[in-house]
Amino acid sequence: MTTYSNKRRNTSLPYAFTEQGVAMLSGILNSDTAINMNIAIMQAFVAIRRLTIQQMDLKEQLKQITDRIEEHDVQLSQIYDAMENLLDDKAAQRKWDERERIGFKK
Repeated sequence: MTTYSNKRRNTSLPYAFTEQGVAMLSGILNSDTAINMNIAIMQAFVAIRRLTIQQMDLKEQLKQITDRIEEHDVQLSQIYDAMENLLDDKAAQRKWDERERIGFKK
């Protein structure tokens, strides 16, 4: 004989239905109010599904933008380093050209 003492007894009513539960409920309830409410709930599920898909798309787009910005940061850093090197080379060349000459002078 099987005992069900270890199974949890559900003494509280559910606070929400799943989409499948609402679909099953529509087969039982036949009043106009119940049908209209069922349609509204199903439309809410569809809207929630659309929002989650859009959110996932936005999340992917944000990741792509972040990756692109990181690449640009690296490229800009390389450009700044090259500019600094050029400026340093020009300053060094200027100092070399303007130095006081030593040795034989005409």
